[in-house]
Amino acid sequence: MKSPIPKKQEIEKKWWVVDAEGQILGRLATRVASILRGKDKPIYTPHLDVGDNVIVINAAKVKVTGDKLKNNVHKRYSGYPGGQRTKTWGQVLDKYPERLIEHAVKGMLPKNRLGRKLYRKLHVYASSEHPHTAQKPEPLKLI
Repeated sequence: MKSPIPKKQEIEKKWWVVDAEGQILGRLATRVASILRGKDKPIYTPHLDVGDNVIVINAAKVKVTGDKLKNNVHKRYSGYPGGQRTKTWGQVLDKYPERLIEHAVKGMLPKNRLGRKLYRKLHVYASSEHPHTAQKPEPLKLI
Protein backbone atom coordinates (compact mmCIF):
# COMPACT_ATOMS: atom_id res chain seq x y z
CA MET A 1 0.00 0.00 0.00
CA LYS A 2 1.37 3.39 -0.98
CA SER A 3 0.71 6.76 0.56
CA PRO A 4 -1.00 9.10 -1.88
CA ILE A 5 1.08 12.02 -3.14
CA PRO A 6 -1.00 15.19 -3.53
CA LYS A 7 -1.26 16.72 -7.00
CA LYS A 8 -0.69 20.42 -7.57
CA GLN A 9 -4.41 21.17 -7.99
CA GLU A 10 -5.25 19.32 -4.75
CA ILE A 11 -2.98 21.55 -2.64
CA GLU A 12 -4.93 24.41 -1.09
CA LYS A 13 -2.83 27.46 -0.19
CA LYS A 14 -3.95 29.91 2.48
CA TRP A 15 -2.55 33.14 3.89
CA TRP A 16 -2.00 33.54 7.63
CA VAL A 17 -1.13 36.65 9.62
CA VAL A 18 0.81 36.26 12.88
CA ASP A 19 1.17 39.02 15.46
CA ALA A 20 4.67 38.79 16.97
CA GLU A 21 3.97 41.27 19.77
CA GLY A 22 5.00 39.69 23.07
CA GLN A 23 5.85 36.33 21.44
CA ILE A 24 9.13 34.56 22.21
CA LEU A 25 11.37 34.52 19.13
CA GLY A 26 12.21 30.81 18.97
CA ARG A 27 8.68 29.58 19.65
CA LEU A 28 7.29 31.97 17.04
CA ALA A 29 9.89 30.86 14.48
CA THR A 30 9.19 27.13 14.95
CA ARG A 31 5.44 27.62 14.50
CA VAL A 32 5.93 29.79 11.40
CA ALA A 33 8.42 27.31 9.86
CA SER A 34 5.98 24.47 10.47
CA ILE A 35 3.19 26.33 8.66
CA LEU A 36 5.49 27.25 5.76
CA ARG A 37 6.35 23.55 5.30
CA GLY A 38 2.71 22.45 5.66
CA LYS A 39 3.32 20.11 8.58
CA ASP A 40 -0.06 21.03 10.07
CA LYS A 41 -1.91 19.59 7.04
CA PRO A 42 -2.93 15.97 6.55
CA ILE A 43 -1.50 15.99 3.01
CA TYR A 44 2.02 16.90 4.21
CA THR A 45 4.73 15.48 1.98
CA PRO A 46 8.39 16.25 2.84
CA HIS A 47 9.56 16.79 -0.75
CA LEU A 48 6.64 19.01 -1.89
CA ASP A 49 5.57 22.56 -1.15
CA VAL A 50 2.20 22.04 0.54
CA GLY A 51 2.58 24.90 3.06
CA ASP A 52 0.86 28.25 3.35
CA ASN A 53 2.02 31.86 3.11
CA VAL A 54 2.72 33.59 6.43
CA ILE A 55 2.73 37.31 7.23
CA VAL A 56 4.43 38.29 10.50
CA ILE A 57 3.54 41.75 11.83
CA ASN A 58 4.93 43.72 14.79
CA ALA A 59 8.38 42.15 14.40
CA ALA A 60 9.89 45.02 16.40
CA LYS A 61 7.92 43.90 19.47
CA VAL A 62 9.12 40.29 19.58
CA LYS A 63 10.40 39.07 22.94
CA VAL A 64 13.88 37.62 23.40
CA THR A 65 14.55 35.89 26.71
CA GLY A 66 17.64 36.12 28.88
CA ASP A 67 20.71 38.15 27.88
CA LYS A 68 20.49 37.16 24.22
CA LEU A 69 20.04 40.77 23.09
CA LYS A 70 23.49 41.58 24.47
CA ASN A 71 25.38 38.31 24.12
CA ASN A 72 24.21 36.74 20.84
CA VAL A 73 25.80 38.02 17.65
CA HIS A 74 24.29 38.30 14.17
CA LYS A 75 26.98 37.83 11.50
CA ARG A 76 26.95 38.68 7.82
CA TYR A 77 29.74 38.33 5.30
CA SER A 78 30.14 40.18 2.00
CA GLY A 79 32.47 37.57 0.49
CA TYR A 80 35.47 39.88 0.42
CA PRO A 81 38.49 39.74 2.75
CA GLY A 82 37.68 41.73 5.88
CA GLY A 83 34.01 41.84 4.87
CA GLN A 84 32.54 40.12 7.93
CA ARG A 85 30.28 42.39 9.96
CA THR A 86 28.88 41.55 13.37
CA LYS A 87 26.11 43.15 15.41
CA THR A 88 24.43 42.08 18.63
CA TRP A 89 20.82 40.95 18.46
CA GLY A 90 19.84 44.16 20.26
CA GLN A 91 21.40 46.32 17.54
CA VAL A 92 19.73 44.26 14.81
CA LEU A 93 16.35 44.46 16.56
CA ASP A 94 16.65 48.26 16.82
CA LYS A 95 17.62 48.87 13.18
CA TYR A 96 16.21 45.91 11.20
CA PRO A 97 13.68 44.03 13.36
CA GLU A 98 12.51 41.89 10.42
CA ARG A 99 15.92 40.26 9.98
CA LEU A 100 15.91 38.58 13.37
CA ILE A 101 12.68 36.68 12.65
CA GLU A 102 13.66 35.97 9.03
CA HIS A 103 17.01 34.54 10.12
CA ALA A 104 15.43 32.36 12.81
CA VAL A 105 12.79 30.93 10.45
CA LYS A 106 15.26 30.42 7.59
CA GLY A 107 17.47 28.31 9.85
CA MET A 108 14.52 25.99 10.53
CA LEU A 109 13.74 25.34 6.86
CA PRO A 110 15.45 22.73 4.64
CA LYS A 111 18.80 23.76 3.18
CA ASN A 112 17.95 23.07 -0.49
CA ARG A 113 15.81 24.35 -3.39
CA LEU A 114 12.61 23.55 -1.52
CA GLY A 115 13.76 25.55 1.51
CA ARG A 116 14.53 28.57 -0.66
CA LYS A 117 11.09 28.30 -2.25
CA LEU A 118 9.40 28.06 1.16
CA TYR A 119 11.38 31.05 2.49
CA ARG A 120 9.94 33.25 -0.27
CA LYS A 121 6.47 32.68 1.21
CA LEU A 122 7.46 34.43 4.47
CA HIS A 123 6.64 38.13 4.75
CA VAL A 124 7.86 39.99 7.86
CA TYR A 125 6.99 43.58 8.76
CA ALA A 126 8.20 45.68 11.70
CA SER A 127 4.84 47.40 12.27
CA SER A 128 1.22 46.27 12.15
CA GLU A 129 0.76 47.49 8.56
CA HIS A 130 1.18 45.09 5.63
CA PRO A 131 0.34 45.30 1.89
CA HIS A 132 -1.30 41.85 1.66
CA THR A 133 -4.91 42.72 2.52
CA ALA A 134 -6.06 41.59 -0.95
CA GLN A 135 -5.07 38.01 -0.09
CA LYS A 136 -7.48 38.06 2.90
CA PRO A 137 -5.10 36.56 5.48
CA GLU A 138 -6.63 34.84 8.49
CA PRO A 139 -5.24 35.54 11.96
CA LEU A 140 -3.26 32.65 13.42
CA LYS A 141 -3.42 32.03 17.15
CA LEU A 142 -0.13 30.90 18.65
CA ILE A 143 -0.15 28.68 21.70
